[in-house]
Amino acid sequence: MKFLIIDAYPEKSRAALNDAGMSYAWELYAGMVKRVLPAAEYTVFHPSDVGAEFPGKHNLEQYDGVLWTGADLTIFHTHIPSIKAQIDLAENVFDVGVPSYGSCWGIQMAAAAAGGEVLANTKGREMGIGRKILLTEEGRNHPMMKGKPFVFDAFESHYDIVVKPPEGTVVLAENEFSGIQAMSVTHKKGTFWSVQYHPEYNLHEMSRLTVVREKVLIEGGFFENPEDLEKHVERWELLHSHPDRSDLRWQLGIDEDILNIEIRQQEFSNWVNALVIPYSKEKEQR
Repeated sequence: MKFLIIDAYPEKSRAALNDAGMSYAWELYAGMVKRVLPAAEYTVFHPSDVGAEFPGKHNLEQYDGVLWTGADLTIFHTHIPSIKAQIDLAENVFDVGVPSYGSCWGIQMAAAAAGGEVLANTKGREMGIGRKILLTEEGRNHPMMKGKPFVFDAFESHYDIVVKPPEGTVVLAENEFSGIQAMSVTHKKGTFWSVQYHPEYNLHEMSRLTVVREKVLIEGGFFENPEDLEKHVERWELLHSHPDRSDLRWQLGIDEDILNIEIRQQEFSNWVNALVIPYSKEKEQR
């Protein structure tokens, strides 16, 4: 099977994340793919890079799945050519019918490409660990959420949210801070499963991202000063290295939904099994 991984971080942003010790967004997605399908192949595309050549519909047909990583972009800034081009690309994927999956930027892309609306959250930034994400009634019976706890926490780093889901959407999970946290969008020939949170992260990756975002997090009141941030990040890193530390789990309010990769990435595994594998088999029989 072959996947297209779309990492929309601009080159400068990718460098900043990597300098802080964080993996590239595409690497985290490649890790999810290889965990479920060790023999899978993938192509990485950076649509924000100068001169990026966007794949056409014919090129998209070679893939069994399209993956959208997170990105530090604003999807309603459609006056920026590369953002408008990404939305057009997502529309083309819907036209072709290749299954899509994405997190953060991905859920916003699913909404924008199918006719929904994304705006800045009036409550501000959701960062670190999103709390009390609750499966909707539809989510409890949806194949994307099969095996997922009815209430869970997840890694978050976003300011914008889906405020108007497009026609063909099933909202699967919500929380009080951001509203829609997971949804399935069926549009034209395609289906796009997406989450606002980051199943691809772990405590180490979240720690590194927090370091990169130091300035905006202190200005936003998440931390009093750099030393305060550093102490918090150190405890996250320590728990990542020693997940059996019950004292740190209690102090940080972290449980298996954050630490267990099987629980954390359940939605992605379900996407592969419910959408990608059947699509791939059907494509072979054409």
